[in-house]
Amino acid sequence: MTERDGEFMRPSDAFSWYQEADPAMRATIVGVAWLEGRPDWEILRTRLEAASRLVSRFRQRVEEPPARLAPPRWVIDENFDLSWHLRRVDAPAPRTPAEVLELARVEAMTGFDRARPLWVCTLVENLAHDRSALILKVHHSLTDGQGAIKLAPLLFDQTPSPVRRVLPPPPEPERGALMLASLAYDVRRFTGLAVSAVRSAIPAGLRVLGDPLGVLRGVADTTRSIGQTVAPVFETLSPVMRARGPGRVFELVTVDLEDLKRAAAAADASVNDAFLAGVTGGLRRYHQQYGSRPGHLRVTMPISIRTETDPMASNRITLMRFALPVAEPDPAVRMTLIGQSARRARDQRSLGFTDAIAGGLNLLPTAVVGGMLKRVDFLASDVIGLPRTAWIAGAEVAAYCAFGPTMGCSANLTLLSYAGACHIGVNLDSNAVPDAGDFAECLREGFGEVVALAPSAARRGRVRLPIRDGIYPGSTRPRERHQASRP
Repeated sequence: MTERDGEFMRPSDAFSWYQEADPAMRATIVGVAWLEGRPDWEILRTRLEAASRLVSRFRQRVEEPPARLAPPRWVIDENFDLSWHLRRVDAPAPRTPAEVLELARVEAMTGFDRARPLWVCTLVENLAHDRSALILKVHHSLTDGQGAIKLAPLLFDQTPSPVRRVLPPPPEPERGALMLASLAYDVRRFTGLAVSAVRSAIPAGLRVLGDPLGVLRGVADTTRSIGQTVAPVFETLSPVMRARGPGRVFELVTVDLEDLKRAAAAADASVNDAFLAGVTGGLRRYHQQYGSRPGHLRVTMPISIRTETDPMASNRITLMRFALPVAEPDPAVRMTLIGQSARRARDQRSLGFTDAIAGGLNLLPTAVVGGMLKRVDFLASDVIGLPRTAWIAGAEVAAYCAFGPTMGCSANLTLLSYAGACHIGVNLDSNAVPDAGDFAECLREGFGEVVALAPSAARRGRVRLPIRDGIYPGSTRPRERHQASRP
């Protein structure tokens, strides 16, 4: 049985799709699975062929109605060719993880072929010590972080022996002309809104009769929340990370999950608070290199609105902007302040109006909306990944990390947990952060001060490398920072 989401993009997905008119706004997610050994190529091919048949989104391309009459529509690619989406390459010399990161970085900067489904998988073979890596590239409208984890069983195994899959029949193509389908979509949408309004009118009327002042306060609070969500941003809070461009640089920071949990518990905070405290600690250090001490920086944080009934191959997040404290040097105090700010963002009344807000923004010129997004300082998200070791087509997954899109910010920092480690994929705008190695070292120090809060007897005191005995650029030795000048 195949899984299908809606025929048309949700307005929030269409929002990221339209923004890609600007290459700096591409909504591309790149994941890297670091493998011990080499996966069986034929099993890998069969596994992805089966996935494309089980989840129709992996066989669908995008059609845009004229004049944005409706959101873009998903349609089955009748010329689907797996060889376009699954590729294998030999690792460039000297065959280290750095070359894999370089290949992944180029993928992040390369747009999708819009005539095909929005995903590409590249197997990088013959890394040093008989290792390999799988680079997975998907468009954010296809899925989000939690959706990708729900999709993981389609690719990952829980044992070294691959599960053999019987190929189901491919999904049937949709029928119907684009224009007629778009008009039908608009009719259904407006009819649905009218029915919802009628259904809610009587309960709302009863609430007004019972508590008129409370209802008015609720309406005012909701209006204020929506206003804050869509309020234009005219200036970055960072005086350092201001420039924007299409270039990207990848770095990786890895910390032990149990260390991060114990540090969070020591400060009576959540793991997400500890993650953001490590990020802001690193940002404070990075700005200090340039003689800058901002009190707060503006973050965009994805908040999941996924329910159990949502399809796996779907994007169910909303983006909230708010300021995080950076100047506070005490990581425990910073965690408390961050927790308060994050909870306020998660409790915003505007969360229930995500699609309506996105639909309104889609009517604006992309350059106007993109200009506002480029004034946000950074984007940060954490995703609960696979708790135990997994395998891909017979090859053990040593580590799994993800690099989210910057969406106009100077940096995207995505934490993905895997088998007891937290791998933080750092995707940097090279115009905003020209010294990526220094930035990564500042982040490692920021997480070091957070982890130091954990009881010393329980602290593991080590950072896991993504590939055992492997070396990441800048991950094994402190570097001498240069005091760069900025225009």
